[in-house]
Amino acid sequence: MTQVIVLNGGSSSGKSGLARCLQSVLPGAWLSLGVDTLVQAMPLAVRVSDVPISADGEVGVGPEFRRLEAAWIEGVAAMARGGAGVIVDEVFLGGADSQRRWREALGRLDVLWVGVRCDGAVAAGREIARGDRVPGMAARQADLVHQGVKYDLEVDTAHTESLECARVIAAYVG
Repeated sequence: MTQVIVLNGGSSSGKSGLARCLQSVLPGAWLSLGVDTLVQAMPLAVRVSDVPISADGEVGVGPEFRRLEAAWIEGVAAMARGGAGVIVDEVFLGGADSQRRWREALGRLDVLWVGVRCDGAVAAGREIARGDRVPGMAARQADLVHQGVKYDLEVDTAHTESLECARVIAAYVG
C-alpha cells in the first residue's frame, strides 16, 4: 500500500494544488509537505546566501541548504515510517541525483513517483499570476527537473485540471 507520493515538477507546475486535491480524494488523512515548506522554515540568512536565484530564474543551492534538506528528507521519511501517509511536493533541481537522495531516505517504504508536467509557457503564466516567484524560474525548470528521473506515473497539469489529475493518481494508488 502506498505510503508516500512524491510529486516532482517545476515551479508553478501545479504541484501544491494537486497535493491539496489528492488530500481530498485519497482515503484517510495524508500530510502534504513541500520544498516551499522547507525553504520557509530556513533562517532568512540561509535563504538569501545559500539559495541564490539569478535574474533569469536559475536556482542554486549551497552546502548549508543541502545539510538542512538532508535532515528534512529524513524527517519526512520518518513520518511515513511512523504511519502517516505523505504527499511530497518537490522540485528536483538535480534531476536523477535529487531522486536518488529521496530514494535512499525512503528506503523500503512504498513510494509512488509522479512526474507533474506542465508546458513552460503555461507555467510562466502561472508564475506571473502568483507574483511570488522570480520571473523565469518556471520556464527554466519545466523540463530540467525531469531529466533522468524515473516515474511510475505522469500527469500534465497544463491540459488537465488538478482534480482530474488527482483522481488519476488516486486510482493508481487504489
